[in-house]
Amino acid sequence: MSRDESPYVELERAAWAELAGDAPQPLSTEEIERVRGLGDELDLEEVRQVYLPMTELISMRVLFAGDMYRATDHFLGKPQPKRTPFVIGIAGSVAVGKSTTARLLRELLSHSPAHPRVALVTTDGFLLPNAELKRRGLLERKGFPESYDRKALLRFIIDVKSGVDVMTAPVYSHLTYDITDEVVTVEQPDIVIVEGLNVLAPARSRGDGSPGLAISDFFDFSIYVDASSKDIRRWYIERFLSLRKTAFRNPASYFRRYSELSNEEATARAEELWDEINWPNLKDNIQSTRGRASLVLRKSPDHSVTWVRLRKL
Repeated sequence: MSRDESPYVELERAAWAELAGDAPQPLSTEEIERVRGLGDELDLEEVRQVYLPMTELISMRVLFAGDMYRATDHFLGKPQPKRTPFVIGIAGSVAVGKSTTARLLRELLSHSPAHPRVALVTTDGFLLPNAELKRRGLLERKGFPESYDRKALLRFIIDVKSGVDVMTAPVYSHLTYDITDEVVTVEQPDIVIVEGLNVLAPARSRGDGSPGLAISDFFDFSIYVDASSKDIRRWYIERFLSLRKTAFRNPASYFRRYSELSNEEATARAEELWDEINWPNLKDNIQSTRGRASLVLRKSPDHSVTWVRLRKL
């Protein structure tokens, strides 16, 4: 199959960068640094060449969604209660940089006069509490699809697309490695970004065999952050070693015990965690959802985006 026959348009970084035209760079170096995750390489040039065109595309989709809302309103012959938020899903492996992509996209969209209220919700908050994971024998499978409160996550997304004015989502602490008593409040958003490992997973069948619903059924646009599994493995290990010298040293950290490991012991433990947990999850549950994304960002070994694949309409 030739590229012309593919359901995607694939552009190298240089060609993609040209699509931003003369769009202004709304973020400062300091603002970019605040959203950049540990280990991610992100600078003004990367934002201009990769993320500004993506923001322009999404803003155009949001605008056209408004036109579709008004056209549907006219077709039905009666005014609808209100337009529901535009929902964006962002998926990808642990350590690939999807959280940075989500935070950066929120900032870029928020700087547009047309999108004053952009909310970001991570699916980490919908993980089952550690006590429940232990009860079910799933603590070592945290991040796998079965470790989430999928009903609660689906209810949240349905509320978003039902136009509920005020919603709350639970908050997860990466320090204590568990759900907290806090909630994040989402109030009358224009755009909601949902970021997580498995947000593009297809629906599972119900107990009676009938088809269920997936949260991705309610997405208006979706992004998959992609890279070679060898590169992601290396990034994961490098991040683990960096955290061993920083966050893991916090007395409240769930991973405090790792801060006392030698470099060799820490590397071996990171490799073990990747090989036994994160790689199986990526291979069995996450990679397979890449083809469901509206847009794929492919990263090179240095974390920079090298090409973009966009699904044709």
